[in-house]
Parts: sequence; C-alpha cells; structure tokens
Amino acid sequence: MFEEANGAFGYMERMGFKIDERSCILYLIALKKCGNGVSLLGFFRRMVESGVEVSVYSMTIVIDGLCNRGEVEKGRELMNEMVIKGVKANVITYNTILNAYVKSKDFKVVTEVLRLMEKEKMEYNAATYTVLIEYFGSVGKHEEVEKLFDEMREKRVEADVHLYTSMISWYCRRGNIKRAFALFDELTEKGLVPNAHVYGTLIDGLCKTGQMEAAQMLVNDMQSQGIVVNQVVVNTLLHGYCKKGMMDDALRLLAVMEKKGFEPDVFTYNTMASGMSRLKRHEEAKRWLFMMVEKRVIPNAVNFTTLIDIHCKEGNIVEAKRLFQHMQRRGERPNTVTYNALIDGYTKKGEMKDAYKLRNEMEAKGRIPDIYTYTSLVHGECNYGKVDEAMKLFNEMCQKGLVPNVVTYTAIISGLSKEGRSDEAFRLYNEMISLGHMPDQRVYSSLVGSLYTTGVNSSGCK
Repeated sequence: MFEEANGAFGYMERMGFKIDERSCILYLIALKKCGNGVSLLGFFRRMVESGVEVSVYSMTIVIDGLCNRGEVEKGRELMNEMVIKGVKANVITYNTILNAYVKSKDFKVVTEVLRLMEKEKMEYNAATYTVLIEYFGSVGKHEEVEKLFDEMREKRVEADVHLYTSMISWYCRRGNIKRAFALFDELTEKGLVPNAHVYGTLIDGLCKTGQMEAAQMLVNDMQSQGIVVNQVVVNTLLHGYCKKGMMDDALRLLAVMEKKGFEPDVFTYNTMASGMSRLKRHEEAKRWLFMMVEKRVIPNAVNFTTLIDIHCKEGNIVEAKRLFQHMQRRGERPNTVTYNALIDGYTKKGEMKDAYKLRNEMEAKGRIPDIYTYTSLVHGECNYGKVDEAMKLFNEMCQKGLVPNVVTYTAIISGLSKEGRSDEAFRLYNEMISLGHMPDQRVYSSLVGSLYTTGVNSSGCK
C-alpha cells in the first residue's frame, strides 16, 4: 500500500499536478500508525520540496510520530525548521512535545518548552493542563497541581475527560478519595462520559483504603454504563480483597469473571498466592503458583519472590535458596523484596553469616537495603542474644536516614530488655512513641521484665 501511495505521489510530481495536503495527511497518519518514523519524516520533507502547501496539522502529525518513537529532539528540530518556512507551531504541537518530555522524565527541558510557550503567548488548552498536572504530580509539586486546576477554571478552559481522569488519579494517589469522587460527580454532571480509566482509578483508590463494598458498587455502576470490566480492574479488586484477608470474596469474584471469559494473568495468580500466604495458608498459596505454571503463564520476579517468601516462612531455606538461584538462571533479577524475603529466612534460622553475605550481594548489585532488610537483621541478632550487634545495625540504619518501624523497635526493645538494659529500652520506647508508633503488648511485657535488673548503657536514633 505504501509503495503504491509513493508511486502515486511521484506520478503527480512528474505530471506537474497540484498536490493537495489533505490527501497527503491520510498517508502521514497511516505511516505514523505503523511507527515508521524514517518514512514519515522523509515523506513530509518530500511534500515540502514538491511545493505542497503544508500546514501546522501535517507538521504536528510528523512531530507526534517522532515523539512516539522517542525521537523528541528530531521533532523539535522540525518544528524550528518549519518556522523559517512560515509554518508556526500551535498549542497541539507544543502539547505533543511537552508530553513526550514529561513521559521521558526530561524535566529540565519541560521548563524550557514552557518558557518558549510563554514567549510565543501560547494559550493553554485542556490537554496542556492535563500534561502539566501529570508533570507536577509526578515530581511531588502538589501545590502546583491545585494551582493549575484553579487557573484552568478561572480562564474558563473547559475540562475534558482526560483532565478529570488526571485529577481524580492524583487525588486517589494522595488518599483523598472524597475529593476524587466530588470531581467524578462534577464530570458526570457536565455530561462527560467516564471511561474505564476513570472507573479503574477510583476503584484502585477505594481498594487501597480498604473500602471494598464501595469498590464493588462502583464496578456494578461501571457495568451498568456498558463499560467492560478489564483485566486491570479485576486484578485491582482481587488485590483489595486479598489485602483485607477476604479470600472467599476474591475466589467468588474470580469464579464469576472466569465464567465471563476472564483469563487469570501473572498478576492474578501472584495476588491470590500472596493473599493466601498472608493468612498462613501456604499450601494453597503454592498451589496457585503451580497452577500458573500448569496454565503456561510464564512466572516473573514477583512470582518467584512470593514463592521464596512462602518457603522461608515455612522454614524451608534450602528450597528458597534453590528458587533464588533458579530465577537468576532464567534471567529474572531479584529485587529488594526478594533479597529481604531470603535474608529474613536466614535470620530466623540463625544463619546470620549467610544473611549478611546476601545483604552485601544486594548492595553490590545496586539494590539498596531498606527498613525491612535492617529489621530482619536486628531481629536475628536480638533473637540470638547479640544485642550490641543489633544496636550497631539500629544506629547504622538511623544514620542512613531510615526510620525504624514498629517491628524494628519491638525487636530491639525486647532484646535490650532480656539483657536488663532498661534505660536503653525505655529511651527507645519514648522515641518510638514520639514517632507516632503504637507499641503492642510484647513491648510492655519486655519493659516490665527489664525492670528486674539494672540498665547500663543508653542509645537510640540521634
């Protein structure tokens, strides 16, 4: 088809026919859809050389095609080149360039483009605001997001469904579900039709805050609007149920969706396995992962990590280690969570030498030990009476800017209390309270026990 189109263009050139830009635009769109950046740019240049009166629309199609291929600089060069030929970029052109830089996280250049738009007195449209909201939201400039949204309203720029989706998503990520729903209501009142992405974002927000009944009601509403419940939404709901330990609800949902033709994917199987594992239903958890392999779904690093964690919790460190080595042979790179699962397994077995060896390995491979890494090591040292070693780890963790969690404090206070070091234990208890952590019964029992002997040293996060 492309050869025939090129041939027709060549024939019209030779015959001296006037070539209409609209006919060429159809060909440009086809080339863009195929991702053929070289031919796209080449044909556009041929149009210019042949005297076709090109407009900003055909130029923007080419720039969009280049940006989709990651060739943003080529797109900018073309935009600058065409200014000399009398074709000036419009807001859609700038939005295309801006969006490409935001997606590639080249934030320095985003500022340059914004300055250029200001210089050209380019008025923002809904798409511009959407891109900028995504940009400021991704870099944590929350006040700027609110400011932009207010500015858009003041300038009476009509928000579209994409802009509402970005704002709803941003509020959900920040845990402000109430505000997200207010915007959802506003969207529907304006006659805009919410799409699967809007519903999916709200459902995800509800699931993350444990509001499963409301999430299910939203799914029902979504279906009543004729919107297909996709794989992402099903997996989001399953994850919400599993996180709350509502495994029967998760299984019911899965059964209903499978009758409708839903096929579990790698995330579905892992979600179900993780949910079972949290409830210590380890055999069922393993069955879900084995079922995945039987169904010829290729396991990823997350699946391996879940299985390694299950074996570690069962005390089967040999099998966990075998899987750890097997996943690497398959080309799956262990992440921090994988290392943490195995380190925790080693510490619970008292194999501290192997635990430290693994921590050194993860650092050598660019994986940074986190609060869970240190907590496992602290817990392991305390369990085997090496409280001084645990305190060294605790202080090292604080020096690295990691904030101890409830489990960390509980382990170290328990270890100090067993040795009768009540001054240090109470110091850490006060520190724990000041950080907003709520101690459990184990902490109080440990502190009471420590009072029977004399405390010696004191320490804590400086």
